[in-house]
Amino acid sequence: MKVLVTGAAGFIGFHLAKRLLERGDTVAGVDNLNAYYDPALKISRLEQLRGLQGFQFARADIADREAMEEVFGGERFDAIVNLAAQAGVRYSIENPYAYIDANIVGFMNILEGARRHRTGHLVFASTSSVYGLNMDLPFTESQNTDRPISLYAATKKANEVMAHSYAHLFGIPATGLRFFTVYGPWGRPDMALFKFTKGILAGEPIPVFNEGRMVRDFTYVDDIVEGVVRVIDRPAAYRIFNIGNHQRVELMAYIRAIEKALGMKANLDLLPMQPGDVAATEADTSALEAATGFRPHTPVEEGVQRFVDWYRGYYNA
Repeated sequence: MKVLVTGAAGFIGFHLAKRLLERGDTVAGVDNLNAYYDPALKISRLEQLRGLQGFQFARADIADREAMEEVFGGERFDAIVNLAAQAGVRYSIENPYAYIDANIVGFMNILEGARRHRTGHLVFASTSSVYGLNMDLPFTESQNTDRPISLYAATKKANEVMAHSYAHLFGIPATGLRFFTVYGPWGRPDMALFKFTKGILAGEPIPVFNEGRMVRDFTYVDDIVEGVVRVIDRPAAYRIFNIGNHQRVELMAYIRAIEKALGMKANLDLLPMQPGDVAATEADTSALEAATGFRPHTPVEEGVQRFVDWYRGYYNA
């Protein structure tokens, strides 16, 4: 297939593009290489992809209407996977317009490109953050998601309803995927695993919010990619899936796994809960399993060890 992957230089986009290329698909990657975190890491990911047959890349911002019209005008795509977004709960409090530009205006350009050029299946990233103030675990796709507690989550909820309207009006097959705390090699420097690993190796205190009383459904990136690929190959009118490991892992247990992988103890800086954060997440993935036959399964200890091995090698740490 010919697949458009936006955010191709990003964490998940890189892993997905690599997997699609390795199975023989052609990938048109788009990324604006912004400075939300060190662009050198994004460029390193791109260098990996450029070494694989069938990869094309355009540096473009999905919020740039003319640039995206040029991307879509070149050829017809069998599928689109929209992973380009402004990520991060806490950053959305400080820089709200970045989220409107990338996650609302940018997604609108993706929808319009899909409509005007009659592309195939649209798969797009949503987030577990849409569950907001819901307290009933595990989260199921049928639960109400009208109470997001961060602008980031609100923009992702908006993506879901925008895609539904286009699926209904124009017959665009669309699938939204609610990712649950993705981690793994080549991960984002603003995420906990990266920051904790870097801090422990440097002998610095690591910030632990809500004094460590957090529970997350940590999901290894290869499991995310497997779920995305299976969804791409199974278009439907419109649907939403959770992709998570279906495991409640306490933050302190996650930190212990990092300590074990590094062979070093962490110096914890216990802090209060941050605005926009939730205390616990866990995914019910039965709908994904029923539709695709796949259920994420990588244990946290194994995934953390793979990240630490990558980090030590990449940074010569």
